[in-house]
Amino acid sequence: MADSAASQGVAATTGLGPRRVAWEVLEAVAAGAYADVALERALRGAGLSGADRGLATELAYGAIRRRLWLDAWLDRLGRVPARKQPPRLRWLLHVGLYQLFWMERIPAAAAVNTTVELAKQHRLARLAPVVNGLLRAALRVRQAGDTLALPADAAERLSLEQSLPLWFCRELLAWAGGEWGATMPAVERIAAACNQVPPLDLRVNRLRSTPEAVAAAFAAAGLATRPIAGCGSGLQVLGAAGDLRQWPGYAEGHWCVQDRAAQWVAPLLEPRPGERLLDACAAPGGKATHLAELIGDAGEVWAVDRSAGRLKRVAVNAARLGCGCVNALAADACELLQERPQWRGAFQRILLDAPCSGLGTLARHADARWRVTPATITELLPLQARLLDAMLALLAPGGRLVYATCTIHPAENQNQIAAFLAAHPELTLHSEQQRWPDPAGGDGFYAAVITTPR
Repeated sequence: MADSAASQGVAATTGLGPRRVAWEVLEAVAAGAYADVALERALRGAGLSGADRGLATELAYGAIRRRLWLDAWLDRLGRVPARKQPPRLRWLLHVGLYQLFWMERIPAAAAVNTTVELAKQHRLARLAPVVNGLLRAALRVRQAGDTLALPADAAERLSLEQSLPLWFCRELLAWAGGEWGATMPAVERIAAACNQVPPLDLRVNRLRSTPEAVAAAFAAAGLATRPIAGCGSGLQVLGAAGDLRQWPGYAEGHWCVQDRAAQWVAPLLEPRPGERLLDACAAPGGKATHLAELIGDAGEVWAVDRSAGRLKRVAVNAARLGCGCVNALAADACELLQERPQWRGAFQRILLDAPCSGLGTLARHADARWRVTPATITELLPLQARLLDAMLALLAPGGRLVYATCTIHPAENQNQIAAFLAAHPELTLHSEQQRWPDPAGGDGFYAAVITTPR
């Protein structure tokens, strides 16, 4: 934004700071920025308290997720349709409407007054009466218990209710309801999960601690946790707050942050001590360090990624966790055999956590639903196929390859693997699974376990 000094002159007015930051994030995302990057930039130097930083985050991410639904209310209440509103006004109205409809702990008067005040202070003074009138109309509608009229078409209704792109809802109904046999309530549950605030999951580093010891240390510090079903080393932190780098055991490498869905992937390789393992698209290193932990740091783990900058995070994470067997290499995984011809048939286990559309992580990445399109997926498919072919030459006889994605799109998942296996009949599909986003926690992901003949 032109006047991006968000905190200057704002903190003096109670409640404006976090709302101003959220507004800035909405504008930045609409202009093409990633939500997490925009939020970090907006918060930097804003001088907000921990509670206000939390409010800014909740408001920004919530309004981004509910963009379609908020636009529908603007279409209904305003004289000008949402998409024809001046963008700056549109995103400010989203800040106010989200508070009125989705944040019960925010008093209605505070939601209206702070939004109007922001308009007055930041180049929308002449439109402040419009902001005030529209938000007060929304308040009257809410108090009357009125709701949006829902379309009869199932996909259109799902799109509006859950603020998801219509193309995604149409395909979701086909994938889950058709190919995977899910009922309509199950499809609605998947769509609702895309709007849940994801839980904070930890993976305990068994090289240095145990889940019981970490849970006890957290409890002593006033942080409640609970085990994660299906994740032997997983803990969910309940009611988390503050800088996690100050939490017990962080500096000592007793744990790292990793979503429960990601924690399910590395064990599928069934790695053994002394083996040579490859994580072909490794940054930021969560799965590579998990592999090192699973083999007791006794073996060789190569973490490969095209981005040298992102690989630095792998090295930092491995050092903190005490994973000395992790080696980082900046390289294109499609070209590994050309760069390292000695690696032909050299790996007993290979993890290909392939670049994908990320449609299983919409709850975690609030803006991805507005960024990903069918064209995005079409462009990714050839890259995924090239990566699979490249991995095959590196796999030892009797080796195991795990192809994993954090998407729920069948073209990137079971269809991609079916084509790969058809081209290589000597391979065996050991197992495959599609996990859907879960409102109780956990991203959506797919994994196929493939073995080579001895």
